[in-house]
Amino acid sequence: QVQLVESGGGLVQAGGSLRLSCVASGRSISTYTMGWFRQTPGKERDFVTAVSWARDSPLYADSVKGRFTISRDNAKNTVYLEMSNLKPEDTAVYYCAGRSSWKVVFGGDEYAYWGQGTQVTVST
Repeated sequence: QVQLVESGGGLVQAGGSLRLSCVASGRSISTYTMGWFRQTPGKERDFVTAVSWARDSPLYADSVKGRFTISRDNAKNTVYLEMSNLKPEDTAVYYCAGRSSWKVVFGGDEYAYWGQGTQVTVST
């Protein structure tokens, strides 16, 4: 089993930046695909980005391309989400997710492990 704990959320003004962290425990995530999803009240959880443990480029939702960057530090068992040029529409609860496969997929149902989420609020 893998436990995921996110941190780094908060309130930021539009145009600002935040870095989210996701620390994994229980098992090494070095062979896991790790991703970030986000959800707003009343809506489904949306794919943001994910990165394979294989040498594949990360995938990003069109809405965050050029603004968000996912990275991983397997030695620290941690995944990061660097968010810049934040917009009010980025406001959501952000979830870290993992799946024990090399393949990056967009569907949340394909990820077996989830964190509790961290709130990001972008003000105008």
